[in-house]
Amino acid sequence: MNDAVFSQLDFGPLNDFLQEDNITDISYSNNGQVWLKTLDKGVYQVERPDINNPLMEKLAFQCANVMGKTFNMAHPFLDAESAELRLNFIHDSIATNGIACVIRKTPAKIRLNRDKLINEQYITGDLLDFLIKCIHGHANIIVSGETGSGKTELVKFLASNTKENEKIITIEDTLELHLDKIFPHRDIVAMKTNNIASYSDVLVTCMRQNPIWILLSEVRSAEAVTAVRNSISSGHHILSTIHSDKASLIPLRMFSLLESNLDVEQFLTTIHRYVQIGIYVKGYLSKELGRFQREIMEICEFYVDDDNKPQVNTIYRKNLTGELVMNNPTSHLRDYLGIQGVELPEDIFHLGENRGGESVQNTTVETL
Repeated sequence: MNDAVFSQLDFGPLNDFLQEDNITDISYSNNGQVWLKTLDKGVYQVERPDINNPLMEKLAFQCANVMGKTFNMAHPFLDAESAELRLNFIHDSIATNGIACVIRKTPAKIRLNRDKLINEQYITGDLLDFLIKCIHGHANIIVSGETGSGKTELVKFLASNTKENEKIITIEDTLELHLDKIFPHRDIVAMKTNNIASYSDVLVTCMRQNPIWILLSEVRSAEAVTAVRNSISSGHHILSTIHSDKASLIPLRMFSLLESNLDVEQFLTTIHRYVQIGIYVKGYLSKELGRFQREIMEICEFYVDDDNKPQVNTIYRKNLTGELVMNNPTSHLRDYLGIQGVELPEDIFHLGENRGGESVQNTTVETL
């Protein structure tokens, strides 16, 4: 949608929420229920009688008109997208308790910084320094988590730590990263897939642009999994996200999306060989902190051992009970980063006898 036209739409009382930086999502349903998702309180309901079915229907029809689409019983679903907003409508012929809408804000800014991450207990300073070293050493990283956990924001922060002279290409089906706007002075190409240009088509062109980094907004289809595999196996470096509730299960989750007869062991070996780091981030209501908390709960190192078997080293894991597991990276990761000119101390986390990850609990990958 043209942003100039989009800015002229009448959002009415919804503007109160659109102007509030703390609000990330607005959900309307059930003949007048308004739910907000915020950075500090999580999800909660607000009473706004002025936000009702007629208002949402008017907004939906405005979106449909400027996009040249139809929104009615024959076409009951509508998606609209601008530079910093994403809207999805469901017609009341399908949503039988009234028109439904979700508005997601995707601002061209990085909400996370070092002080915020540490002060809000998102991650410890040592782990943050480790992840930044992984970025400097061109490690391939996939961030997992549930919807709304902050995966994209974490990827944007990690991408902000890439070197100024390293070309980045972003590939998205819905625009969320906005790195080209956040860093207008950098060599960044923002590419958007559609029904004409698929992931595969865009990736072929992407390779010819000679990027150092390829950022895929989310791995949620067989085509996206193939794009990731082709990117990393061709020597490019990736940052991406995926829906998974454990960092250690990211490769297996990718295989489940592939929907092919490819041998699972062969696929997992490939992913473990080329993806170095998996991260699991969780959003939850913390009774201890008295607010909604986003936190990195697990960081895993993937590698292939000397017997060509895929392995997982749990570098960090925190349970909701507060129990911690920490291991140093193995020599596989240290050697990989060392080739890129980034040296990791053998006992980077000062764990004493648990040096280098070899003497602690490395776990074999789970299979179907």
